[in-house]
Amino acid sequence: MEKFHPFLYIDFFPALADFPNVTYTWTVMVVVLLVSFLTTRVLQVIPVGKQNVIETLFDAVFSFMEGPLGEEGKKYFPLVLALGIYIFLSNLIGILPGFMAPTSNINTNLGCALTVFLATHYVGFQKSGWAYLKHFTGPIMWLAPLMVPIEIISHFARPLSLTLRLFGNITGEELVLGVLMLLCFQVLLPIPWAMQMFIIFGSFIQTFVFVLLTMIYIAGSLEGHDHDDEHHGELETHPV
Repeated sequence: MEKFHPFLYIDFFPALADFPNVTYTWTVMVVVLLVSFLTTRVLQVIPVGKQNVIETLFDAVFSFMEGPLGEEGKKYFPLVLALGIYIFLSNLIGILPGFMAPTSNINTNLGCALTVFLATHYVGFQKSGWAYLKHFTGPIMWLAPLMVPIEIISHFARPLSLTLRLFGNITGEELVLGVLMLLCFQVLLPIPWAMQMFIIFGSFIQTFVFVLLTMIYIAGSLEGHDHDDEHHGELETHPV
């Protein structure tokens, strides 16, 4: 199903016609930058208006991160918040008639998933150095030939899972909403607001799942090496 994209009339940049997800990604980025500029232009000690809303959002995400990541995860707040805001707005823009959700394109989702994948292993190497690789051998060294392939496959399956889950859900929502819009226009019915509310809820859920899995993966990189060392120590202290 082809959709009308209102930003693709720019003749001097014909590449936009082939990459609408990039166009709408830039649209989301402009919205985020504009809101950030307007909010931080005049900061107040006692927040009001837009500043109050943004600070409430920051506090909510920060408090939510304390569960999976703890105190050590504070430094990853910008990554988690940026992914959450970008994915939610990218999901949400698709409910506007004629607009396309960037996350309904698999390339956009793959870019986000690879960012999480690389960040996860960067965190692991940053914390433990080359000892991070012990995380792939499992708690018992003689099981390493079995555990290493399993761990490698499971880690490479993570970006695939993140990509396809987000792509499938958002694409399905857009197709359903598009069909309902066409039916409403043909029989002169009002726009299906109930379906749009459901899509807003679905967009939030998909963002929540993506961000939660990101935090779980980072937490695994932070704690995996220590966890393995504890198991090795227990086995040495209490041999079977």
